[in-house]
Amino acid sequence: MYPAVHAKSNPDKPAVIMGEGSTISYLQLDRRSNQCAHLFKSLHLTPNASVAFFMENGPDYFYAAWGAQRSGLYYTPISTHLAPAEVAYIVENCEAQVVLVSHSLLDVVEQVRAQLTGVRAWFLVGGSADGFDDFETALDGKPWTPIENELEGCAMLYSSGTTGYPKGIKNPNPERPAGTPGPFELGIMGSFGMSEATVYLSPAPLYHAAPLRFCMAMHRLGATAIVMEHFDPQQALRLIEQYQVTFSQWVPTMFIRMMKLPQAVREKYDVSSQQVVAHSAAPCPVEVKQTMIDWWGPILVEYYGATEGHGGTQINSHDWLARRGSVGRPTYGSVHIVDDDGSELPAREIGTVYFKGGAPFEYHKSNDKTADSRLGEMSTVGDVGYVDEEGFLYLTDRKANMIISGGVNIYPQETENVLIMHPAVADVAVVGVPHSEMGEEVKAVVELVDGSQANSDLESELISWCRQRLSHVKCPRSVDFERKLPRSDAGKLFKRRIRERYWQRQEHALV
Repeated sequence: MYPAVHAKSNPDKPAVIMGEGSTISYLQLDRRSNQCAHLFKSLHLTPNASVAFFMENGPDYFYAAWGAQRSGLYYTPISTHLAPAEVAYIVENCEAQVVLVSHSLLDVVEQVRAQLTGVRAWFLVGGSADGFDDFETALDGKPWTPIENELEGCAMLYSSGTTGYPKGIKNPNPERPAGTPGPFELGIMGSFGMSEATVYLSPAPLYHAAPLRFCMAMHRLGATAIVMEHFDPQQALRLIEQYQVTFSQWVPTMFIRMMKLPQAVREKYDVSSQQVVAHSAAPCPVEVKQTMIDWWGPILVEYYGATEGHGGTQINSHDWLARRGSVGRPTYGSVHIVDDDGSELPAREIGTVYFKGGAPFEYHKSNDKTADSRLGEMSTVGDVGYVDEEGFLYLTDRKANMIISGGVNIYPQETENVLIMHPAVADVAVVGVPHSEMGEEVKAVVELVDGSQANSDLESELISWCRQRLSHVKCPRSVDFERKLPRSDAGKLFKRRIRERYWQRQEHALV
């Protein structure tokens, strides 16, 4: 289970096909990643040292990731949407000794590079600039053969920072012999029926955990990954038809954008080659998922977990149709619902979701956050939900997102799921805003399909739409319209940024 094996047995097979058409064969991937491993070794990086990638989707991402993976290194992908201070925080926190940067992101890095004195080498991908070595040129002079004593490395990923500064999630580096997949890789290969014949569509950014991990799992098997530079709903449908994609992975916002294409566009493409459609990363509204099953068939598989790897669940379409809204039963670790006093709750009572028996992890350089995530042998990332009598998990929301209005606990996810189905709504965030009497008041912040429609009449229509479908206490009292909500390409909504606008003048802001 290693690209080097497939480079020998099937050297010309595409390991990666980019959305715009360029192709990397298994021979190219193996040779270039070997050269990258030699580059890291020439910089005196030893196993457990750290490198970081601040890069857009492209072939070099895989050369760098596999170069680090086969060198026993920790490697940290950084979101391309972060501000300079956030990028500097991650580079410094993960103790990166080498950083690779896309030329298009140079301006961001230039603002903070001088303060990052722990970085010994900076490489630029796709261009040249003073103070940076050219990545392609640096690779060109290195051997194509493997380095001595190849060891498996480990991705050190950071949380999306939706409720604060990103947290570095550090799993123990396995240092297994190269070509030895870990429990995660073996788990996803088995769960989704991947094989050498799989054609996988990855429409998301590689800085996010699942897209990078799943693509690299494909390379272990000798499958082909179709990787989009940026998500475009119509291009995604075209790529499924063009390459006869058998397995694809999405986040709910991508489903919504494809659903809201004109019907003639949706029907133009044949997507029947798909055998498995995975989705995760954010809660999927029930009506959205039902529409996708009606469109693509009962091939959707939802999985729930976190970058921490502390536990996870999975549910297929048939089970979901019988339990609409569930994210499934545990596939690794056992799930436990716990109240604020630390007592485990019975079926159908809402509490904090904990897992026991998953992968060990710690938040790098943050003992307090690590401790806060633990309850005995269990750990949590702060999600709230309940289990039914058969052990199927249902998520309510993140604990940090809860609105308390007049003493009533309101989880905004339910309200967001209703509003997103209005034909005028492209995206929505529901937050609590200050109210002198109730403490908090429910507000919807809406991104429209057509921004020119924003007016008081549409505001009233959206509030009415919600009140026809939910208890009035859960519905927004007001609606603000925005051109674009702060959401990552991986589907994570940065709700903290929205809340802060309304609470910044309050003495006791919610965080």
